[in-house]
Amino acid sequence: MEQEVIEQGAHIGGVTFGTFLLDALFIFFFVVWFWILIRVLMDLFRRKDMSGIAKVLWVIFLVVLPYIGIFAYLLTQGWSMGERDMEQAELAREQLRSVVGFSVADEIAKLEKLKADGTISDAEYQKLRAKLI
Repeated sequence: MEQEVIEQGAHIGGVTFGTFLLDALFIFFFVVWFWILIRVLMDLFRRKDMSGIAKVLWVIFLVVLPYIGIFAYLLTQGWSMGERDMEQAELAREQLRSVVGFSVADEIAKLEKLKADGTISDAEYQKLRAKLI
């Protein structure tokens, strides 16, 4: 049987390199779509400026027409997704600081000590201080 397959030029199971690449491309696009769907749903449920009814309508739209729903959400709401991510990261950072006991004043005091010891230059001090503030 193997000899017949080699002689005919076909591949076992009818899988060619082209069909393999096409399948890999479809799998890639599905994974990307799924990732964007999760990202949109995370943003949707994190929002505080939208009512529960609006969230339910968006979820129904995303389930009934998934591709169009995702593209519609990204076109209409995507501009503020980054801003909400930054706010969420800042809240998480502040919560971690409060739990660990980290404060900006403590860090500035440490920077001043490093500057006084000559470990960091004035330019480095200004740059690191600007990041903290």
